[in-house]
Amino acid sequence: MRIDSYIEKLLFDYNCVVVPGFGAFLAHGKSAEIDLATNTLVPPSKTISFNAQLSKNDGLLVSHISKEKNLGYEDMLHEVENIADDWNTRLAQGDSIELFGIGKLWHNSEQRIQFQPEEKINFLTSSFGLSTFAATPIQREVIKEEIEELEERIPFIITPEKREQTSFRPWLKYAAVILLAVSFGATSYRTYGELQQKEVAAQQDAQQEVSRLIQEATFFESAPLELPAINIKVTKKKLGKHHIIAGAFREEQNADKKVDQLKQKGYNAFYLGVNKYGLHQVAYDSFDDPKEALIFLREVKSKESRDAWMLSEK
Repeated sequence: MRIDSYIEKLLFDYNCVVVPGFGAFLAHGKSAEIDLATNTLVPPSKTISFNAQLSKNDGLLVSHISKEKNLGYEDMLHEVENIADDWNTRLAQGDSIELFGIGKLWHNSEQRIQFQPEEKINFLTSSFGLSTFAATPIQREVIKEEIEELEERIPFIITPEKREQTSFRPWLKYAAVILLAVSFGATSYRTYGELQQKEVAAQQDAQQEVSRLIQEATFFESAPLELPAINIKVTKKKLGKHHIIAGAFREEQNADKKVDQLKQKGYNAFYLGVNKYGLHQVAYDSFDDPKEALIFLREVKSKESRDAWMLSEK
């Protein structure tokens, strides 16, 4: 069975797709850019990278394939793990793996996995239909030609009483031309300065938008929530093997606030602990039966948050 088509489909909606026992494909946002050498405008996109350290099953890929093929979760998990073992064996033997629509994987001289992404596909859905655009350079007039044209239009009137001062006429013409050139240069400099300020402001707005999106990401949420402190007594419950994760936080106090917030909404939320990346995890609920966990996960994704995912313990 080939699973690259399922991975490609999920990368359009999610920023992390984990292949259990093998690694994770990560999607990173990339801003629009201009190639000054070719005068080409490249639209915003999402680039794909690979991280072999993120190999623990999060339930996203397996549950998606089991739903598409109408098969059991445990059977599909076993089949995906077999595919991951086959990929690792082929890479160790020096073979390369081509994943259609995603990229190419191989081992370097240090036996580390290298990844070359497929550059023909833009996984950013908001840029659907946009393509690179080549702009024609604007041909601007030479300032010297404009000054000469203005010089011909400048009237110089000398009365008969001052004919003896006609020798100063060339100096007056040159002074007028210099004045016009200085004025034109100052105007051009002001215009250029305003364009520079607008460009810097646009870049700052784009950086702020990227920072906001990062702060909202489920795996790296760290912004403090302005919620009132609530003291409640919590009865420790027996946890199942399948946890529906609501988020992972850098600060423990933010994780506690998230638990309180979810409990106010009626969920059996609890603090799961710190993962191997040092993040404090919060779960909506925990289940022993994986089928019940998947049903609850679909309900949470449709009603609460599409970023929820399932963590299964072996």
